[in-house]
Amino acid sequence: SPRGYHSIPSVAMTTPAPLVAVAQVTSTPDKERNFAACAGLVREAAGRGARLVPAGGELGWGLIPESRGWGVAGGDPDVPVPRECGVWLSLGGFHERGQDWATTRRIYNCHAVLDPAGCMVATYRKTHLCDVELEGRVTMKESGFTTPGAAIAAPVGTPAGKLGLCVCYDLRFPEISLALRRAGAEILTYPSAFTVPTGSAHWEV
Repeated sequence: SPRGYHSIPSVAMTTPAPLVAVAQVTSTPDKERNFAACAGLVREAAGRGARLVPAGGELGWGLIPESRGWGVAGGDPDVPVPRECGVWLSLGGFHERGQDWATTRRIYNCHAVLDPAGCMVATYRKTHLCDVELEGRVTMKESGFTTPGAAIAAPVGTPAGKLGLCVCYDLRFPEISLALRRAGAEILTYPSAFTVPTGSAHWEV
């Protein structure tokens, strides 16, 4: 190069990775309050540039409306928040009425993925139910009101990568995560609502 000038090395331009925001709420019996909290978190995440919002703590209670007889096989619910915000949502677990709801009142613990159009593109029904009794601390018998799912859901493509869908207590069973990884999952999602005693077995608290 001419004296006094230096060549500038070429730099490959890379596209920034899509931003992912994680939301967590504690649901209450007040559905309107739940919806306001859930929608507010998603709007805040979208305002910060998030493309995907995985949400736990039974966030689905607020964002997926109750519908008589609605189930995974019953068509898409009307979910306006992802359309409004232009984000993907990974929601769980919400209580989906079982096929025999009318006679048994049993539900599925369901994890759902919605695209920015508000369409449900993937669902997974929790396969491992949490029945635990820690004397003097906590008693839980999920199998008393929940029907286990029968299959693992195929990973679903999102702007952030392929999501593998699990729920809460599934974390204790490595086979499901290994199967999802072999199927191409790049991100494993476990929306959870652990109690303090059971949660301390998984997380630093």
